[in-house]
Amino acid sequence: MTTNNNDMFADAARDVLADQCTPQVVRAMESGGRGAPAAAALWEQLEATGLADALLSEADGGAGLGLTQVFGVLEQCGTHALPLPLGDTLVARALLAQAGVARPAGSITLARGERLQDGGLRCALVRCGAVAASVLVQAGGAWHLLPVTGAHVTPQALALDAALAWSAGQVQAAPVVAVDAALDVRTLQAAVVAAQMAGALKAVFDRTLQYANERQQFGRPIGKFQAIQHQLAVMSEHVFAARMAAQLGCSGAGVIPDRLRVATAKARCSEAALVVSELAHAIHGAIGFTAEYDLQLFTRRLHAWRQTAGSEAYWHGVAGEALLAHHGLTLDIVRRITDVETAP
Repeated sequence: MTTNNNDMFADAARDVLADQCTPQVVRAMESGGRGAPAAAALWEQLEATGLADALLSEADGGAGLGLTQVFGVLEQCGTHALPLPLGDTLVARALLAQAGVARPAGSITLARGERLQDGGLRCALVRCGAVAASVLVQAGGAWHLLPVTGAHVTPQALALDAALAWSAGQVQAAPVVAVDAALDVRTLQAAVVAAQMAGALKAVFDRTLQYANERQQFGRPIGKFQAIQHQLAVMSEHVFAARMAAQLGCSGAGVIPDRLRVATAKARCSEAALVVSELAHAIHGAIGFTAEYDLQLFTRRLHAWRQTAGSEAYWHGVAGEALLAHHGLTLDIVRRITDVETAP
């Protein structure tokens, strides 16, 4: 798959989301959840582009892409604060196709769960659980595809998230998905979330830069002041470093990412989320903290995504364990993470 074709999918995502996923739509979905008219309309548009099936083979009706080729699509999800789990759906549908399980209609989100003593299953936190149609849950060594309809739903801090629980009967009736036992759902989620964070970080930076060039103080834009320029420079450094790391997290052939590269990606993006959000709100001043201002749509997601699938502390631990287990030069680990073959 050539770079131009990769750009084609990213451009398609940009065009649809710029038109259909405006801040007003995001707010409407946060208020109305899956029942909001905007939710169905937006998902219908995404399905019409074929983006949700991009990781499926051509024989299964997809485009036969890998994570590397859909990085731009995932990035656009973050750039537009998409309130639907398109990234998770991409990965979930690919796993279902590989396992020979029919994919359900609608969006699918990924989650970790625990089996209950009565045979039921509970997920303490499902990102986009309030708007997804199904959840692909890893519980112990098994993966289950469960519908959100009929689950016991408990709201969480973010309007789109939920805790979900299913009875033993519901779990028994749901398909069991055969997935490689060595695969951890956190690795998949972290790769997807890091790419989305890269897009959100750039959106926050662009908005802050525009504000600094427009906001007048003492007769000139505040972006002309050295202190603000320094803050913007720090933001820029974090934003672009995080994007490069996120690209590494999605690099490689196929759908399953390299865990060590994902550790690098998620840790770097989570670190950047704190700094970039703090500086963006500092530069915006009081207006940046208001619910009416669009900035918070992105910074709230960055703080939530920082914790999704493990914060930087968790992924630093993964990287540290790999380093301690390695018997060669540390440089060999660095090369393994950063030496990536590009598509022809």
